[in-house]
Order: sequence, then structure tokens, then C-alpha cells
Amino acid sequence: MKKILIALGGNAILRKGEDGSYNRLINHIRDTYRQLLPIIENNKVVITFGNGPQVGILAIQNELAKNKFSQMPLDVIGAESQGWLGYLLEKELINILKENKIKRDVITIFSQVLVDKKDKAFKNPTKFIGPFYKKHELHKLKGYKIKKDPRQGYRRVVPSPNPIEVIEKNVIKRLVDNKTIVITCGGGGIPVYKKNNELIGVEAVIDKDLASECLASSLKFDEMIIITDINKVAINYKKPNQKFINKLKLKEAEKYLKEGQFPSGSMGPKIEASINFLEKNGKKVIITNIQNIGKSIKGLNGTIITK
Repeated sequence: MKKILIALGGNAILRKGEDGSYNRLINHIRDTYRQLLPIIENNKVVITFGNGPQVGILAIQNELAKNKFSQMPLDVIGAESQGWLGYLLEKELINILKENKIKRDVITIFSQVLVDKKDKAFKNPTKFIGPFYKKHELHKLKGYKIKKDPRQGYRRVVPSPNPIEVIEKNVIKRLVDNKTIVITCGGGGIPVYKKNNELIGVEAVIDKDLASECLASSLKFDEMIIITDINKVAINYKKPNQKFINKLKLKEAEKYLKEGQFPSGSMGPKIEASINFLEKNGKKVIITNIQNIGKSIKGLNGTIITK
């Protein structure tokens, strides 16, 4: 059995322009698991997941209710989204496994991820969270830092410090070694820093793919599968000379990243995570969308990154 980390992008749970209703979420999650079932059945697996749309919506709800209830900081809101998304992902995976008569235990683990309070990200927020907005709607986001998302519209941005360590990694290792499927690092984990040897939550959002790599590398995983909203990585994205890439070597990925081919708010962290993983003895990274995952694991689609 290989050890494989599957990083689910937010689009595996909620598609662009959708309202995020319960039934829609369940349908997307079940469809995602059907595509992933051959991998999940035959390997030791950790599943991580994005929460950008959900944590942004919760933050807005928190803001709207500030006159009636005490506001919670962003790390607590992140934990809230970890809980309810993790519940849905765990419940539906158990259901899919039972339907297919696969006997595997599943558990969701809240994850705290250590960051450096002096990380430069706190001075320059770049991580997109929440829904997309048109320019004329920006008045709804007073008090927040807003940037234009390369994919569409405008979104709120928050600090995104680099992950140093997943606090619960040893527990996760024991579970994975016992063939338990672990769902964790929701939204990149809950960011915490150490002060006088105590863990303290901080208002930030850790990139899900970088946190996933941090965990996968520390547990010496073989492969990472990063599921996003496009089927292949592209250079010169949305330009006349745009080119989709089938296979990418580590040195090429490093070169393109340095050239600025991959924006920090979208593909950049995925490529950075891939580079880090391969440099720490990971064997392969696949980047693709959920519709093409079956073909991608056979090498027929997606972008495959190796040394």
C-alpha cells in the first residue's frame, strides 16, 4: 500500500456561483468520493480539504451578528468550519465505503498548525477567503482588506503564514499506520504560535496545500494528489500563448515559480507545496480537477510532477 495524501480543493465541495446549500454540498462530496474510491480503497490515505468559501461566509455571519453576540476571532471561525465540513466529509465517506462493502475506519481530526508570529505574511495579507464580489459590491466589506482574485472578481484577503508543524502529526501517523482513513488539516489547519511554551491561536489562514505538504512530508508519504478547479497546470495563464503542462520535472517547476508563472493567490502555493514535497523525498504529485482524477492516476490527464 502506498501512503497518499489527497488535498481536496474547495471546488470538490462547492462550485463557483453556487449557494452552498446542504443538498448541493452532499452531492458534490459523494461525487468526489466516487471518483477517488479506487485510491482510497487500495492505499493508506489522509484527506485534507479547503474551506476558503466557508470560512469567509462564517466570518461575514460573525460580523453581521456582532451587535447581538460576542465576535469570535478568525482561528475559532476556522475551527468551526473544520468541524462542520469535516463532519460532512466523514459521514459521506463512511456511507460510500459501506455501499461498496469496503471495511475501513474513518476519523476526522481537528488540526492545529504551528506558525511563526514574525512571519512576513502578517504584514502583507494575500490569502483569499469568502465569496467573490463585483467591484460595485465592495462596500459590503468595510474594514476588510480586499484584493482582485485572478480567477474572477474581488475577495477578502487575510494573512497566510507558512506552516511549520502539524501539532497532531504523531496521532495521525499512528492512525494511518493502522490503515485508518484520516480527514484533517481542514482549511490548512488552525494557526497557532508558541509563547512561553503555550499554544496561542492567531488570526490568519494557512494555505491548505502548504499545510498538506507539511503533514505529508513529516509522515514520509509517497504521493500527493492536489485537486483544484482546472485539469492541468498552465504557464502564461489566460494569455494568447497559454500552455497546459502534462508532465513537469522538479527543476522546471522551480524555474517557472521563480519566473512568476504561478500567482500566490491561486496556483503558486500548489506548485510550492509540490516542490517542497519532492525535495523532502516525496515521489510524485498530481494536480488536476475531480472530473479527471481517474485518468490522472493512470497518467492520462492532469499535471504530474516528479523529480
